[in-house]
Amino acid sequence: MKKLISFLVTITGLLITFNQSLPAQEAIVNKLFYTELGGPGIIMSMNFDSRFNSNERVGFGYRLGAGFGISSFYEGHSVEGYSYVESVTRTIYSFPVGLNYVFGKPNKSSSFEVGGGVSILSRKASLYNFDVEKFGYVIGHISFMYRITPINGGFSFRAGFTPIVGTAGDLYPMGAIGFGYAF
Repeated sequence: MKKLISFLVTITGLLITFNQSLPAQEAIVNKLFYTELGGPGIIMSMNFDSRFNSNERVGFGYRLGAGFGISSFYEGHSVEGYSYVESVTRTIYSFPVGLNYVFGKPNKSSSFEVGGGVSILSRKASLYNFDVEKFGYVIGHISFMYRITPINGGFSFRAGFTPIVGTAGDLYPMGAIGFGYAF
């Protein structure tokens, strides 16, 4: 029994020593959950961003989100022979989806993102002076964003230019700023 305990203590000691001598394998931080004001979510959106290659901090990736905006329009009414026009404001839900590429050095926290995609809207709307005529209409977006994402994870920041591509291919200027958590 004494030999067995001595053997187990020796093996445990060797395993601890061997484990400590190996370099620690750090997890690569390439996922980002953030809230964005402006951009393809129209007014505000919650988004998830990640790289396709789980072993890289830069390169090709995607974003998925859910957001909302507000649309104002005029609605005509007629009551007992009198006609009037009423201003109506409605909430529009948006679901931005996109592909992006992050440029930068893997060991630096700052990087630059270029991307594009679509935002699926929940109802017809008039956004930025163009009319959306169909339920569930899709508008396009482009993004040019500066990103600060800590190498070991934590608070992140994004800001940039995210124009909306209208129904006739018109470009409507839009900016965006985002705060989130990288993991």
